[in-house]
Formats: sequence, C-alpha cells, structure tokens
Amino acid sequence: MAGPTGRPLPVITEENEFFWTSGADGRLRLTECESCSALLHPPQPVCRYCRGHETGVRAVSGYATLIGFTVNHRFSAPGMPAPYVVAQVAVEEDTRVRLTTNLVECDPDELELGMRLEVVFAQVEDVWLPLFRPAAEQGPPAPPPSDEVEPEHMRRHVRPMATPEKFEDKVAISGIGMSEIGRRLMVPPLSLTVRACERAVADAGLTLDDIDGLATYPGAGAYGGFAEGGVTALEDALGIRPTWYNGGAETFGPGGSLIAAMLAVAGGLARHVLCFRTVWEASYGELIRRGRITQEAGRRVTGWQKPFGAVSAAHTLAQNAQRHFHRYGTSRETLGWIALNQRANAALNPTAIYRDPMTMDDYLSARTVTTPFGLYDCDVPCDGSVAVIVSAVDAARDLARPPVLVEAVGTQIMERLEWDQSSLTHEPQVLGQSAHLWTRTSLRPSDVDVAQLYDGFTFNCLSWIEGLGFCGIGEAKDFLDGGKNIARDGLLPLNTHGGQLSHGRTHGLGLVHEAVTQVRGEAGARQVDGARVAVTSTGGLTPSGVILLRADT
Repeated sequence: MAGPTGRPLPVITEENEFFWTSGADGRLRLTECESCSALLHPPQPVCRYCRGHETGVRAVSGYATLIGFTVNHRFSAPGMPAPYVVAQVAVEEDTRVRLTTNLVECDPDELELGMRLEVVFAQVEDVWLPLFRPAAEQGPPAPPPSDEVEPEHMRRHVRPMATPEKFEDKVAISGIGMSEIGRRLMVPPLSLTVRACERAVADAGLTLDDIDGLATYPGAGAYGGFAEGGVTALEDALGIRPTWYNGGAETFGPGGSLIAAMLAVAGGLARHVLCFRTVWEASYGELIRRGRITQEAGRRVTGWQKPFGAVSAAHTLAQNAQRHFHRYGTSRETLGWIALNQRANAALNPTAIYRDPMTMDDYLSARTVTTPFGLYDCDVPCDGSVAVIVSAVDAARDLARPPVLVEAVGTQIMERLEWDQSSLTHEPQVLGQSAHLWTRTSLRPSDVDVAQLYDGFTFNCLSWIEGLGFCGIGEAKDFLDGGKNIARDGLLPLNTHGGQLSHGRTHGLGLVHEAVTQVRGEAGARQVDGARVAVTSTGGLTPSGVILLRADT
C-alpha cells in the first residue's frame, strides 16, 4: 500500500536495512540467533538470551498480538495528522519481540488487547513501514506476553550489596537553591542556572571558592529547552576550577548527578559538589514561534518509534497505563486523584505555576492528549533551575544548615532499557530501582514521612507508589481512591510542592529540593508535621534513580 508523504522516516543503516526494506516482497523479517533460534529486536550482534554471536535474518508470518495502543490527539508528527493509533505488538513466533507500529484499517473503539493482527506494509520512498491491521480470523484474545521480570517478582532479582560499607553514610545534602520558576520567563538559561547555584551556595553557608565539584544532567549537547550548556557553560561563567565534574544523560535519571556526586565525595575526589538542572522549554517554544530559533527540518530519524509518530514519552507511557487499567482495574479517576492532590498542594506554594482549584470534572473533561492521558495528566513545561550541594558529612555538620543525610539509593536496572521492550504494566525503570533501594537500608516504606515522586505524567507517580511498596502491585486503585492517603495529612504525603503537574517540570531536582525543604521543616503552609524521612525519585523510562533522605538525629 502507498504510504502518506511527509512523515518521519528512519535512517537506513547496514544493520537495519533488512528490516526497513523487507516489505518489498510483503514479508516481515527479524534478526534471529542461529544458536538458540530466538528472535531479536532491535537488531543486535549478540543474542541477549544465550549470548551467541552468530545471527541471521528470518522471515516470519507477519501475525502478531496487540499488547498496547494509544490514540494520539496532540503530539502529531509531520505528515501524520491526528488522530492516529500508536501501538505495540508481540510477534507470534516469539512474543518477546515487540514492535512499535501504527494500526490501520480499524476503528480504535473496537480495538481490544490480545486481538490478532497482520502486517501490511506502507511504502514511503525507500522505506517499507510495517503497519498492522486486525486479522481476518480472530479467536479469543491472547493473554499478554510475560515481562522478562514480572512486577510481583522484581525483588527476587536484586543484587546483594557489594560491600557492607555504604557510601551513603559519608555524604549529606548541605544546600539547595532555586531560580524563578515560570512560563516564558525569556531569561537566558545560563542566567537561571547561576541564580540557582548562587542561592544553593549561600544556603549552605559556603562560597563559590569552596565548591570543588560540578555535576549536571543531561549535560552539554542536550536538545533544545532541556539544558543550559552543561558543566562547561557553568564553569566558564563562574571560574570554579573543579577537581571533579560529571555531566551526561546515561545515568540514574535527572537525579543521577546527585548520586554521581555522592560517589565522588565518598571516594575523596571532592568535598562540596554543586549539582544543577536547568530547563527553559517554555521560552524555547516561544522563540521558535517568533522565528528566533529554527529547528532542523530533516525527515530522517533514528530509533524504532518515531517513524510511527511515537514522538513523545507519552506514547509509550500511555500504553503502560492502559495495560495497568486492563490488568488491575485502575481507571482515569485513579490517575485523577494524583492530579488533584498536586493541584491542592500547589495552592499553598507561591512559586507554583498552576494554583487554581481543580475538580475531578475539570480533570476528566480536559482535552485528550493521547489516550488515556488528558491535559492534566501531563506536567507543565516551564523555565527554571534547581541546584543541590552534596557535601562530605563531616564538613556538612559545620555549615549553616543542619545536614540532610542520605540513607540509601536505588539504581539497579532489571529490565531492558529500550522504552517499548521494558515493563508492560508499569513505567519502565521504576520497579527495579525501587526494589534495590530497600536492600540498602533497614528503614521500610512505613518509615517514610513524605514522598516526592517523579510525575512527568500521573502514571509515573502511580508506578513509583506501587514499586516502592506504599501499596501492593496492582493496589493503587484502592490506595489512591478519594486522595486521602496521599494528602498532606494522609499516610503518604505526596509531592507537597505541587509536583511537576502543577509546580512545573523542573525535571526531577525540584522534587529533591522539596524533599530537603520538608525534612528541614521549612515548607511553611505546606509543611508535613514531623517529616524526618523523605523518599524522592527522578526519572523513569530512561534509566532512573531513587534516593532516601533523613534528618540528622
């Protein structure tokens, strides 16, 4: 079939050419391990199952099972007007192989998880895109394929501590700072970074000359609106001359800069590491609209999802949410209680972007982004910077503020990093890190007084709640019902500054800032009485991390 013109197309390489051109004869082809016959996707030079190095290409039947889908209404790719269906399918010959694709020749309202599909190719220039449609012959819906590590069994796979000595015991958070937070501030991002860093240094009672380490996420080279130039830009502006520095995206989520800093301090490479995270998405978007910034218009894209219009993390996470609904009975109302809680907390925070009251009707009637997500399931793009200082614990006790101690971190990866190959029913890169955290401390979930959990979307937050054990796997529907358990006076006060859903997308470090503020007892009207232990998570989908903090007693 002829495909629409103008849509994103994959970059053809020697490694993937067989996949993107195999539809020329109407056959779907995948990489096969010649040792164990496992099918592999994306193509790899080694089999992840038997570690064999002999691989070839195998033509398969083209039949697959529908394991997830979302109807996109908002993030339309060029040449792909909304609405369109982004889906994940499991290949019949080996259900461990999942493909992101589009569903065609179907009514989205009649789609059902487990239904049988067949491939149909759309030729666009030199690419044959494997799309899928409902197969003519339908039996009963197939059960979903198993995760490589089932959510209920994740804790069985945690690696034991490599040494009884914990690096966390050697470090503390000594200072925090935040720039102005707002929509379209039209302030250079490096200026926001400097303001946050100077405020963190002053908060700790240090000077810039005391700072001997710098760390950030995602570092220089990040795409528009998501960074300020990294360590290079800040060092050049402030002339700090650090003995250690770190910047990059392949780490434990946005909070990975803190964990890297902790390791550097515990290892003796630095005494006071200034960590920072800056976003300026709102101004960046405005500058594009004004024509002051021109985005590259190339159609060729890397990866395995963008050619099918899956251009946002929302397209992956929405399918995880849908499968959670299907398996555990959660609903849009379940997610709505998270959004309403964040908005109620933001009303008490003068720095929050959205502070107006919100009802469940407001939440449910908001415009659809990509099913099942609506507008208020998504965090708020903004401008702002947050800085956190990690210090040696002995040095921190001599500074201006009582130190906030680091009890434990959770970082272990237990599932595949490819977004569409990871956990089915929860946000990828949450369950493993959560399980790992509790092996590094004698504290338990019941000891946590306040939780600042990543909420790029409402479903991120739900995944962390279950993953960290504040309720059982699949029990969030009851735990969140009515919102009482996550209110400031509930069992688990959650995202007390308004979260990223209402305070603004400060990309993780805003959650750390609030955790420290609560443990210090400095949150004012939103302060949780007796908050001594806080858990904060940053990231998910990408590698992520979680940190347990406590007051110095």
